[in-house]
Amino acid sequence: MKNASVEVEAVNARLPLSGDDRLYTLRIANGEWIGIEPQESAVSAEGHVPIAELGLQELAESPLLDLQGRVVLPGFVDAHMHLDKAYTVSKVRNVSGTLPEAIENYRSFAPTFSKENIRERIVRAALSAASYGTLTLRSHLDVAFHLGRDVAMRTVEAALEARERVKSFVDIQYFPMFFYDPANEQALTEFAEETLRMGIDGVGGAPHLTPDPAKNIDWAFRLATKFNRPIDLHADETDDPNMKTIDVICDYVLRHRYRGRATAGHLCSLSAMEQEEADRLIAKMAEAGIGAVTLPPVNLYLQGRGDKGNVRRGVTRVRELATAGVPIAAASDNIQDPFHPFGRGDLLQIGLVTAYAAHLAKEEDIPTLLRMLTSLPAQITGTRPYGIEPNHPAGFVVFDTQSGEELFQELPATRWVYNRSRWIHASRLNRQWAQAGQPLGMEPIG
Repeated sequence: MKNASVEVEAVNARLPLSGDDRLYTLRIANGEWIGIEPQESAVSAEGHVPIAELGLQELAESPLLDLQGRVVLPGFVDAHMHLDKAYTVSKVRNVSGTLPEAIENYRSFAPTFSKENIRERIVRAALSAASYGTLTLRSHLDVAFHLGRDVAMRTVEAALEARERVKSFVDIQYFPMFFYDPANEQALTEFAEETLRMGIDGVGGAPHLTPDPAKNIDWAFRLATKFNRPIDLHADETDDPNMKTIDVICDYVLRHRYRGRATAGHLCSLSAMEQEEADRLIAKMAEAGIGAVTLPPVNLYLQGRGDKGNVRRGVTRVRELATAGVPIAAASDNIQDPFHPFGRGDLLQIGLVTAYAAHLAKEEDIPTLLRMLTSLPAQITGTRPYGIEPNHPAGFVVFDTQSGEELFQELPATRWVYNRSRWIHASRLNRQWAQAGQPLGMEPIG
């Protein structure tokens, strides 16, 4: 090793976000990248152990690694999740598959969930995401204040306790979905301010679902600016092309100079409206500096339920937003709940669905997809410093593939995840055939 303080040295790494196909030597010390050096060719470094042979315990004891051309990405950033709702589908169903029924059914069941139950489901979902390589999460919390302060507060308390429990594995940001009701504004404001003092990270909500969307947006920005917190709103999650709360959100971002600190998720109605109007709103988003998050699996599941024949699918105009300069990320949204009965917190799986839904499947689209899971959501969530760069924190995932395109072709089960100066997860696929005709076996490690 070149430096006695080096904790990890990995040779023959492939970095698809680097813009080239070279192999690299990577070095980590004190939990930070200290070297990212291109190689002229593959090297056979003495003492470097092939990572394919190592589980979690062996990784901790093997600072010299040979990645044998495997892909390395900075830890995924999932910019829009609902951790508190995860794994509730067995109790809360959605017969129609619509968003209104999902909301109604979940809200009717919410008072029955104990704080302990909510906390354990958040922990489970967060650790599952971390095992697939996600190291930063932004979760929107269902705080149904109109069902009672206790119901709303138990979710907040459970979320903060869960974050403390998993903090050595994954970072979590919380944005409660404050449901604004003008008739109850004072009490809601007092509750929301209390949560921000408790450690909640920002202001969330879904103005298009409230009685007065414009007043909701005004209230949300008053709250965010008072506490100097970012704002992240569900926007226009509907097939109705006349729903344009994003227009008002842009006005407030420009007025309050919140460029880079405001995010809009879903934006389904953009895909339903006429091209000229969509172009106007996208240009306005770019001018305001709003980040966008698309949630293809959930929007494909919930939207267009009333259509026949040519069914609208609800996925926003991903390519057009990106072309206009709007930073756009792809995220998980819901995991096994009435809003989405599938999912596991694997952003690579989300990236594959995004490739299908947004027609991002050409070879030259692969870097765009990868940035939608890494650097762009890092920008949107304010995760800085970020990336495989000198002096940046070393949080990354190694995949059992040889290219960025192969990530989506294979969705590799084999992954090694490093965060907080240590390996936190490892799984490996036993590629050895015991006898002819015997299937491959999956061997979980750690």
